[in-house]
Amino acid sequence: MGTLHYGAPAVELPIDDRTLAHLELVIVAKLRRSEGFAFSLADDTGRRDVVWLSSATTLRFSYDGPMPEINRVWMQELADAANTPGGLRVTPEPDLRSR
Repeated sequence: MGTLHYGAPAVELPIDDRTLAHLELVIVAKLRRSEGFAFSLADDTGRRDVVWLSSATTLRFSYDGPMPEINRVWMQELADAANTPGGLRVTPEPDLRSR
């Protein structure tokens, strides 16, 4: 289980390593372009947190394991979501075997 550390002092958001790796790539790409956006994260109980991410935001990504293989289709879906008014949200990873 990885952790997204947001803000200073940091709020820790637990996210599994595979999902966090995909989110990191999307988030860093947007922040490199100085694009602010909303990030929404829901837990198993349905509780949802929404934070605003910008180049002024303090972020740290920490992982328990090595970098997983990246599913480029899922990464593009996440990037597309990040570019909508609703912002970035975690969606289920598409199964590439069924395509």
